[in-house]
Amino acid sequence: MTKTDTSNPDYFHKVVDCQWACPAHTPVPAYIRLIAQGRYGDAYLLNRDSNVFPGILGRVCDRPCEPACRRSRIDEEPVAICRLKRVAADHREDITDRLPKKPAKTNGKRVALIGAGPASLTVANDLAPLGYECTIFEKLSAPGGLMRSNIPAFRLPESVLAEEIGYILDMGVELKLDSPVSSMKALLDDGWDAVFVGTGAPKGKDLNIPGREEGAANIHIGIDWLESVAFDHTDKIGESVLIIGVGNTAMDCCRTSLRLGAKNVKVMARKPRNFFKASEWELEDAEEENVDIVVNHSPKAFVTKDGKLAGMVFEIFEYDVDAAGEITGQRVIGEETIPCTDVILAIGQENAFPWIEADAGIEFDKWHVPKVDEATFQSTRDGVFFGGDSAFGPKNIIWAVEHGHQAAISIHRYCQGLDLTNRAPREIELQSAKMGMFEWRYANAFDASERREMEHVALVDRFKRLNIEVELGFNAEQIAVEVQRCLNCDVQTVFDAPLCEECDACIDICPVECLSITPGAEDEAVLRASLTQPEAPDGQSLYVSAPLPLTGRVMIKDENVCLHCGLCAERCPTSAWDMKEGVIHIPHADDQEVRQEALA
Repeated sequence: MTKTDTSNPDYFHKVVDCQWACPAHTPVPAYIRLIAQGRYGDAYLLNRDSNVFPGILGRVCDRPCEPACRRSRIDEEPVAICRLKRVAADHREDITDRLPKKPAKTNGKRVALIGAGPASLTVANDLAPLGYECTIFEKLSAPGGLMRSNIPAFRLPESVLAEEIGYILDMGVELKLDSPVSSMKALLDDGWDAVFVGTGAPKGKDLNIPGREEGAANIHIGIDWLESVAFDHTDKIGESVLIIGVGNTAMDCCRTSLRLGAKNVKVMARKPRNFFKASEWELEDAEEENVDIVVNHSPKAFVTKDGKLAGMVFEIFEYDVDAAGEITGQRVIGEETIPCTDVILAIGQENAFPWIEADAGIEFDKWHVPKVDEATFQSTRDGVFFGGDSAFGPKNIIWAVEHGHQAAISIHRYCQGLDLTNRAPREIELQSAKMGMFEWRYANAFDASERREMEHVALVDRFKRLNIEVELGFNAEQIAVEVQRCLNCDVQTVFDAPLCEECDACIDICPVECLSITPGAEDEAVLRASLTQPEAPDGQSLYVSAPLPLTGRVMIKDENVCLHCGLCAERCPTSAWDMKEGVIHIPHADDQEVRQEALA
């Protein structure tokens, strides 16, 4: 096996598992260090460079970073990354004078954005400072898309939503509310230089089983019902509510029902809990509010009495599950009728484009999903781009943000007449973390503290109003402890083979035994066999040095278990080991302009 190519920017990026797992590649350890220093404004702005909505996502992100966090390999509890993002947002000083500004003169290029959700807002955020005239068309009376219409105010306060959207609109972005686009062809005829579609997946799935029509007055589509609540069209519901589905939308529906007067709320799941789509913390929050989650019940029919919904019939399933956790068999073992006053269907969402004409030049697949290039986000019609749920189906806010960043790059290049695929590459810069002989620019001591738990408003108080935010945020003690749980995975352990004397001092001092000096081998499996923990996650790299000068052997490091503590670098008598912060640069639309100037 040849020497590891650490010049590839993705090598050290993958080692920062949290940042690699984040669709927008937010530099998690870097902003946590800023929080530790009390530099909340700097931490917020560093967040905002990539995820655009730190205050929003600090409350409602699906947290793909946390399952990837290396801390969970030590004590099974990841760093509270999402909570700390909120800390930066809640404690920052006024940063408005440090945000991108509208240029004094536009570049004359006009971009239409359909839907004022996170994807469109991100595109506008990236393009407006470059001089583009961005106009957002929104069918509702307020911006935000699903962030406003489908996420309840007790999870995401309107003030936080309005403030972060306002930062983007203040860049000179025009917002047209109550302005649905009814014809793509008519829009294209208006002479826009580019069009971005960020309309989400606005159609909730229905459940066409016996009794559906008879009970229609009390059977609600989840996302439509949440929107109706958000815009004050609905302010009450019956006392006994069944939620069909176990995704995050179902959790928002059940908790909102309690706030509108329901006394008994059940979430009905067809499969066992380990197959639920909802995040575990969403389930825990619902159960804390005494929502009953019923498993292995599949809807069979709605029950009506005197022309009104009275309950639902469910088939009770039993499942065979193998050692890998996969279902290998199922059978119906019974039937149960559960009374209710209302049913909310939260069984999925899908795209809907009735306003895009068949002859508009935009092709759709057999599921009526637009054919979109996964790298450029351009549709089959030049100059028309899609992002967020409207591009590839329902995901989450942070994915919509990343789609927006990538679509903005393509729109910028398209409007400048450049190849959409020749994009600026990722880059990494390694900066020494050394301050003195044994001092580093980061706290490298391991903190054994357990993950902090966020306090909630008391159960007796949280139902008084629909907009009482349940989560209270971290206090000063919790912040101080939680930031120290981060392992600083972006401060990389870097090895210079020609300096190594093969004294084994680094191997002796390593607390997790991640280092070995061993004969070189062409087969990576042979090298992995010499590790203390040879099983590594898929894609986790193995650091292999060039041949060592004295014996020709190689130094190998198991990136899977390394704590980035720096003890090897402190102990090494020849400085063959060093600690360097890896600053990973993820290009956005403004970097394409820099690249153009560099190539000119």
